[in-house]
Amino acid sequence: MSDSRDWLDLLADEDLAFLKRFVLASGSLKDLAAAYAISYPTVRLRLDRLIAKIQVFDSQRPMDEFERTVRGMHADGKIDLNTMKAILSLHEAHKETDHVAGETARSSANPRKAPPSR
Repeated sequence: MSDSRDWLDLLADEDLAFLKRFVLASGSLKDLAAAYAISYPTVRLRLDRLIAKIQVFDSQRPMDEFERTVRGMHADGKIDLNTMKAILSLHEAHKETDHVAGETARSSANPRKAPPSR
């Protein structure tokens, strides 16, 4: 059962509070807007961002914590799409560089012994 709740554990406290108020308002965005004293479109945007964040956190696609965090920031509207892509591209390149460096270090630390000469 813990796997099905992982996305919930990744949400920020403010997201959980919003989700709770949404459920208590029976899903009424109009009531939610009144409770937060904000406009309906603002509540709709907040809900859309929360949905996107949950989709990222609940994704079955393997991603490391850094990628999940960056995608969550995009879903929250904290960074734009181009910035997210640039960050993830650099992160991917860095991971590949680290992987190659790790392979090189391992192979030089464990050199193959040459066969004895006759």
